[in-house]
Amino acid sequence: MRDFGLLEVLTILQGMWTTLALSAVAFIGGGTFGTLVALARTSPWKWLRVATAAYIDFFQGTPMLMQLFLVYYGLPVFGFHVSAWTAVAIGLTFHASAFLGEIWRGGIQAVPKGQSEAASALGLGYIDRMRDVVLPQAIKLSFAPTVGFLVQLIKGTSLAAIIGFVELSRSAQIVASTTYKPLIAYGLAGAFYFAICFPLSRASAYFERRFSLKT
Repeated sequence: MRDFGLLEVLTILQGMWTTLALSAVAFIGGGTFGTLVALARTSPWKWLRVATAAYIDFFQGTPMLMQLFLVYYGLPVFGFHVSAWTAVAIGLTFHASAFLGEIWRGGIQAVPKGQSEAASALGLGYIDRMRDVVLPQAIKLSFAPTVGFLVQLIKGTSLAAIIGFVELSRSAQIVASTTYKPLIAYGLAGAFYFAICFPLSRASAYFERRFSLKT
C-alpha cells in the first residue's frame, strides 16, 4: 500500500484526459454518421427510412455495454484484431450516431412543413432544401438535446473499463486498489466528472431556453 499523493492525482487526471479524447472522437464520428442517419430517416425513400429506423432501434434498444462487447469480441471473429481504444471508439461512434441521428431527425421534422413546401415550389431540390432551408433551423432546435446527449456520452465512457480501457473511472479504480483509499480516489474522479458535465448541462438548459423563445 502506498500513500495517496501527486502521482495518484496525475494518474486520475490522465484518465480524465483520456475520457475527454474518447468522448470527442465518439461525438465527432457519431455526429458525422448521425447526420447521414437523420437525412436517411427523413428521406423520400421508404426503404431507407425503414433501414435506418431498424438501425436506431437496435442501438436504442440494447445496452451500451453489450454494444461494446459485440465490437470488441465480434471484430476478431471476422479477422479484425483491434485494440481496446479502437473497439471502444467504434462502439461509441455507432451508439452516438443512432442517438444523434434521432435527435436531429426530430429537429428536421419540427421545422414547419410549409417552409419546405415553399422551397420546393421555388424549384429547390431535396439537397438544396435541406441545406439552405431546413437544416439551419433544425440545428437550432436540436442544439440543447445534442449538448444534453454529449453529457450522457461522457458519463457513458465509464463502461469502457469493462473491456480493459483505462479512462477516468478505471484510473480511479486502479489508484484505489493500490492506495486502499477508494473514497479519495473515486471522490476525485467524481469531482472531475462534475467539472466536465455540469457546465455542459447548464449550457444545454441555456440553449433550450434561448431557442425556445425564438421558435
